[in-house]
Amino acid sequence: MERREWSYIINTNPSENTGRSLELDSHKGTALQADPAYNGSWAGDEFERGVRSSLKRVVDVASEREELVDIEYRQLRLEKVVLAGLWMDGTLEAAEDSLRELAALAETAGSEVMDGLIQHRQLPDPATFLGSGKAKELGEIVANTGADTVIVDSELAPSQRRALEDIVKVKVIDRTALILDIFAQHAKSREGKAQVELAQLEYLLPRLRGWGESMSRQAGGRVAGGAGIGSRGPGETKIELDRRRIRTRMAKLRKDIANMRPGRETRRSTRRRNKVPAVVVVGYTNAGKSSLMNVLTDARVLVENALFATLDPTVRRTQTSDGREFTLTDTVGFVRSLPTQLVEAFRSTLEEVAQADLILHVVDASHSDPRGQVQAVHDVLRDVEGALDLPELIVLSKSDLADDVAIATLRSQFPQSVAISSVTGEGIDELKVRIEEMLPRPAIHIDAVIPYTRGDLVSQIHADGEILNEEFTADGTRIVARITDEIAAHIQAAGIELKRA
Repeated sequence: MERREWSYIINTNPSENTGRSLELDSHKGTALQADPAYNGSWAGDEFERGVRSSLKRVVDVASEREELVDIEYRQLRLEKVVLAGLWMDGTLEAAEDSLRELAALAETAGSEVMDGLIQHRQLPDPATFLGSGKAKELGEIVANTGADTVIVDSELAPSQRRALEDIVKVKVIDRTALILDIFAQHAKSREGKAQVELAQLEYLLPRLRGWGESMSRQAGGRVAGGAGIGSRGPGETKIELDRRRIRTRMAKLRKDIANMRPGRETRRSTRRRNKVPAVVVVGYTNAGKSSLMNVLTDARVLVENALFATLDPTVRRTQTSDGREFTLTDTVGFVRSLPTQLVEAFRSTLEEVAQADLILHVVDASHSDPRGQVQAVHDVLRDVEGALDLPELIVLSKSDLADDVAIATLRSQFPQSVAISSVTGEGIDELKVRIEEMLPRPAIHIDAVIPYTRGDLVSQIHADGEILNEEFTADGTRIVARITDEIAAHIQAAGIELKRA
């Protein structure tokens, strides 16, 4: 969907209604690119991207040009939204970037951003988040734009959401609910869907409304006010039933996710038993992880200029130039203020990071705040035990879109980083070399002659070891290599003399 131009009001003084407007007709400050061009092996599955992007096409009424879309379905699906945020600390630019990112998230969820408002306050208003006066102003903006949803750039307390809805007269959701909605749309695997549903229920449970029309308060035996015999109701039962159903469903989802764990553990134990090193790709959403995955392994992972385009982890085997095999795993993207419910629900998936031998941390070099992206990723990894202690290689992606000054600055901040472009191929060879250097190597260095009758041992050394030199002699194959303890035990069990170099 082509981004429409809209402006928002920044109020630096809560007592004043004047402010400055700023056009947000570009992708500055977001993790998106202005004009993505999908061509080449990095672009992944074109059919899947076409299916998803077809839900975002619109009709250009001005030019009377239709783009092969069911207009009625699109009109029903689109929500017109108004954004609202607070500027409490930090710079105004950071608050603007946060609102731009919220707009990108809203568009990814399939809505149309109409307008937005930033309020300068030291602390959120405990009643309406924005304050009563600013909430009324927000209600006027909603009425003037014809919006049917307000999205707040923070997590709202249930009481704040209800109070704000009473003022603006439309549905109000917060940043957490928006991200959960995007995850629900994009999750594909059975495990991914279960994780997202669990996170949604954890978010919903404390936000169930009480004293609704279908409930009745108990009057007891009081006679005052006409209460008494015949007025005793069942009490607030419906909300308790809803809570019980939600808790029951959450328990089942946790059990289902736990039952999926042995499969992952089996695959991990097989890799550990075969001494296959594991490399995990992490990074901010839309930083270029899937594109890099496609370039390195031809995985054909979906690549789309959207936030949280891929959620389900993808594992592929590849090998270094000297023949050592390793696995490369693509993980879910991160974002600032990632909902804690998602971190907890996806903990089983994030365990892949803790089990890795090397972390490839992909950073969008063309982004206006790459250091903020790095910090956001580290904030999430901090909740995964042992993740921050693993070797990390910073990969500065999209170098073809970033200027030379930005690349030089990032290289000075991250001296061991590698600048790459999945589109042009720049830096890919250097990255492969760095991965080879940082992967763990077999511990035992040997020089042995393997009889020709034991070709199985030679094959095992080729598969799980690192060949340094190989020559064929009259007595057998002379191999100088680095091998694992398991291979060394097999060689000694065969009665072959093993010289440790």
